[in-house]
Amino acid sequence: MRTLRLLAQSLVRHRSIWWQFTLRYVQLRNKGSHLGLLWSVLNPLIMLALYVLVFGYIYGGRFGVLPNETKAEYGLGIFLGLALYNFVSDLLCSAPVSISDNTNFVKKVVFPLEVLPAALVGSAFVHLLITLGLVAAGVVFFGPGLSLSCLWLVVVLVPVIMWAMGIAWAVSALSVFLQDIRQLLPAMATGLMFASAVFYPPSKIPAAVWAVLKYNPLIHAIEGARAVMIWGHPLNWHAMLYLYGTGALAMLCGFWIFMKLKPAFADVL
Repeated sequence: MRTLRLLAQSLVRHRSIWWQFTLRYVQLRNKGSHLGLLWSVLNPLIMLALYVLVFGYIYGGRFGVLPNETKAEYGLGIFLGLALYNFVSDLLCSAPVSISDNTNFVKKVVFPLEVLPAALVGSAFVHLLITLGLVAAGVVFFGPGLSLSCLWLVVVLVPVIMWAMGIAWAVSALSVFLQDIRQLLPAMATGLMFASAVFYPPSKIPAAVWAVLKYNPLIHAIEGARAVMIWGHPLNWHAMLYLYGTGALAMLCGFWIFMKLKPAFADVL
């Protein structure tokens, strides 16, 4: 309960600092390019076109959920899965240096360092929202059209954000003391992609493998997002309960790890 109280107090008290750093990270993402923030739209738009073309029209795969599933719908399903996966994997690769790259703030006793990993999550979420907007446009123009079920996407995104916050806090703190983590995480991110049913439906996973992969929260988040945005299906509430439970646990554990290790940052950096 004490960790939960400290987390809530930190988020509320330092929300203005969090917002400033979130905007800073968003701007730094495309710093130096002539088109600037426009790349935040152009990059996912180009990727959307490529995935619809390659996986929908050339590869010709199917998820097999809709009876008359089109090639474009299959490409959109993959792109939506990649959007959620990239949200998490980007944090796995950027969070490890969020503290070590800001040593000037570490030396300031009063600065809330926990804001830095949280701001990375905010920045990644801005780009996720842009990508989801493109998916929605694709569903309208090339898919079955959006239904009211797409409003349930908010329910899917909340636990994903909770997971992301926990990962960012834990990884950023641990990497200060264990720098080898920075070398390990990209490989873990690649493994996560293939373990999250991004390119295939969970129904194609062998039972023995599913017995393990079913505990991967990202699979349920991706399937939930596809269900409400593309297929117009209701959410699996058992999966959502699991997502919220594990998301809350991950966020609290990540914050606890960060706050426990935070006093020793200055001794290492």
